[in-house]
This record gives sequence, structure tokens and C-alpha cells, in this order.
Amino acid sequence: MTGTDHAAGPHGYDVLVLGEVLVEIHAETGLRDAADGTPARVSYSGDALNAAAAAVAAGARTALLAVVGEDELSVPLLARAAELGVDVSHVRRSPRANGAYLLCADTEGDREFVYWRTGSAGSTLSVEHVESWRELLTGSKALITSGIAGALSASSREAVLLAAQIVHGAGGHLSYDPNFRSRLTSREDARTLLARIAPLTGLLKTSCPADALALVDTGDPAEAAARYRALGARTVAVTAAADRLLLDDGTEAAYFPVPLNPDPVDATGAGDCFTGTTTARLVLGDRLRDAVAHGTAAASLSVSGRGGTGHVPAFTETAALAAAHRGHTLRTLG
Repeated sequence: MTGTDHAAGPHGYDVLVLGEVLVEIHAETGLRDAADGTPARVSYSGDALNAAAAAVAAGARTALLAVVGEDELSVPLLARAAELGVDVSHVRRSPRANGAYLLCADTEGDREFVYWRTGSAGSTLSVEHVESWRELLTGSKALITSGIAGALSASSREAVLLAAQIVHGAGGHLSYDPNFRSRLTSREDARTLLARIAPLTGLLKTSCPADALALVDTGDPAEAAARYRALGARTVAVTAAADRLLLDDGTEAAYFPVPLNPDPVDATGAGDCFTGTTTARLVLGDRLRDAVAHGTAAASLSVSGRGGTGHVPAFTETAALAAAHRGHTLRTLG
């Protein structure tokens, strides 16, 4: 399905996703063992594409707002996004190359990465691009973006902030994942962006201890959620371990179980899948807890595939798994 088929006109989107798309190269061995002649496979990912694909699968009319290159890989990259049901008609082009990363994952879900994204097409995202999308942003129900997009360059950081401000000002929902990457940005810059965006967010999805230690100085999920909410985030979802998630909406904080996948292949993009699914279900009318249950179920199912979009579960599959675990609150905090 093409983007033109999927959404009628500039005000027809449930979810917009702003950020980076990447060429994904899978090595068939550990990266330190990647000798001359090691087999590899090409696919396409990036947090924006992963979240957008999940939002589509969850039933949302979804468009990608990104800058891609004009190299030969741009054609299959955009074709893959369209194949996943994501509208790519608003993607902008740059004469630079697309960002890429080399990935190794084992059957336990452990991962190794090497990235090439300095000076990439995605890093040219700017406020000028966002202004060209202003009508889309004011007319959509929700925007998903992340700290990765904001860390690619100074211009992309301002672009992410402006897009968040536009959506918030128009009464739309903003989902934000700080996704701190020390190789991309400093803690100080990531904290500055977080402080500016948190008051605009309807859902802030983050990890603990990784993000929380770097951004809010705690390894405790409940305390991390409280500190993110003190920055202004309305609802916070903290992935606290492989099997649990803390949800704090200001009225209560509770741990929810994440359905375990008995045969994990690769956890790449699982957090993006959660954010895309949860955001889509919220704007489609789910109650918060139901949307989160769908998000955790989709994230669990997604690790059955290799790469960020290796397995994007159909919503029938997601809904069935969520229903099987409905009501499984682990513990409500006082």
C-alpha cells in the first residue's frame, strides 16, 4: 500500500514519525570475528522507520517525516518503508549518503553495533524541513520523535524541538523517547533537549538504568519516572528489565509484565515497536493501560525477527497476546 492510498490528504494522518532511517547490515558472526568474507545481509531500519511500521501495524494512518539520501540504496529503503504501509510521500532528499550500521545479534537477543552516520542525509534535518511539514503536523493526531533524531546535528535538534512545539500547540499528542546515545551527543546536550521537550509530551518512553542514569541520575525505575514527570512529562513508561515496564501517569505508578518471547532472535527496535504501537492505539481510542498492553505485546513479538523491521507483528497477533496477559499488573507502588 502506498502513502497516497493509506491517507487521504494532509490532515488524514493518525501518526507522524520524525527522525532517522538507516541502512541495516547484518553480519553472520560477532563483529570482532568478522573476517574477510564474512556473510552479511542488507535491510532497513532506524528508530523512526521501526516506530512508523509498528504504528501502521497497530492500525494507524502513518507518515514518515525524514531526510534520506540520493544514493542507490535510497530506492530500496523507501520501497521497504512503503511495503510496510508507511506513507513516504513527504520524505525530503539530500545529496548526502544515508546513514548505516553494522549489526550482529545472537539467539539470546544480545547485540553489537557499529554506526556510520556522521554527515549523513538524516543529519541535515532542519527547521526548514519542519516548516514545510507544518500543515501535516498541525493536522495529525500524534507525533513520535526521539533523542536520536535530536542528537544527529545542531539543526536536527532544533527541528525536533520545533516539531514538538507545533504538535503540542495544535493540541496533538507527542510521544518522545530520549534514547540517549553517548557516541552521538553529550549528557548535557541530551538533558537540555529533554528539559525543553518533556513539558510537551503526552508519553515519554525511556529505559532504566541506561537512559535514566545518564539523564535523571537514578537507576531506580520509579524514581526515574517521578523525575521525568517533574520535568513536565504527562505519562512516563520505563522499561525496567526484559520482563517488566513501569507506567506512571501521575495518578499511580505500577509495574506491568512484558510477555516473554520464548524464542528471541534480535531485540533491535523493540522499544520503537512499543512506542509506535502504544501511540497508535492511544490516538485510535484505547485507554492508556490497554494501549500499553498492546505496546508491550507487540514489542515482545517483534524480537522474533532480525533487525528493526524484521518482524512487525500484525495487530491480530498483538491483540491476542495482550488479551492473554490482561490484568497482569505486577505491583502498584504507593
